[in-house]
Amino acid sequence: MTNGVAEKFWAVLERRAPWLGTPGVLRAVVILNALMFALLALDPDYVDMLWLDPEKIRQGEIWRLVTYIFIPQTQSLFWIFFVLLFMWFLANALEEAWGPLKLNVFYLTGMIGCTVAAFFFGGAPSNTFLNLSLFFAFATLAPNYEIFLFFILRVKMKYVAWVFAGFLLLQMAAAPLADKAAMVASLANYLLFFGPGFVKERIEAEGTRVRRKKFTAAAEALHRCAKCDRTEVSHPDLEFRVAGDGEEYCAEHLPRRG
Repeated sequence: MTNGVAEKFWAVLERRAPWLGTPGVLRAVVILNALMFALLALDPDYVDMLWLDPEKIRQGEIWRLVTYIFIPQTQSLFWIFFVLLFMWFLANALEEAWGPLKLNVFYLTGMIGCTVAAFFFGGAPSNTFLNLSLFFAFATLAPNYEIFLFFILRVKMKYVAWVFAGFLLLQMAAAPLADKAAMVASLANYLLFFGPGFVKERIEAEGTRVRRKKFTAAAEALHRCAKCDRTEVSHPDLEFRVAGDGEEYCAEHLPRRG
């Protein structure tokens, strides 16, 4: 979408569905992840009631369409601190960059992608790819933002994103076709939000390359036909002559002497 169309779309969405612009939704998700971590520490079997399980959902357990996002990605007391802290950081940063409406739509689109992956491809039963999409979104918006991994190693977001993307591609390459489709569906929100921009940048870059090539060729040409504008660079087989009027022509357009 062009900027004008995109602005109209978000304006209409904000007017028709104001609840989508509720601030702090992702921060609430982080808090519920923390509470769920404590609950699962007391009763690990409780997680069986939360998974995104298509068969259970068909049986009427529709809460699973939402509750899977509250399952913490680790049960390690050490790692959960870093995971939740980073999720809180991403929630604040993306809401500040996008506003709550766009962020909530991005997250909701990711949830829909996870649901599609689970129902149609049998994959993505967790919120791993959903949370990964948040990370990729911020790394795309602020690639040079520096973070301290574990408060020690200073690194730019784009390098961390490339590492994660590399592991993801390796995992996708080794996975069966159904799992590949599930991974793509689970990251549908990122692809929908950033894919058109990547395509547009690629087209613009290719256009710039072609124009630069033509300009370079024109600048380096020693001979140019005053009639057809062809040069020895663009058409190496042509011969050029200077006519009586002082202009240079290719052999095809060389004026005949009267």
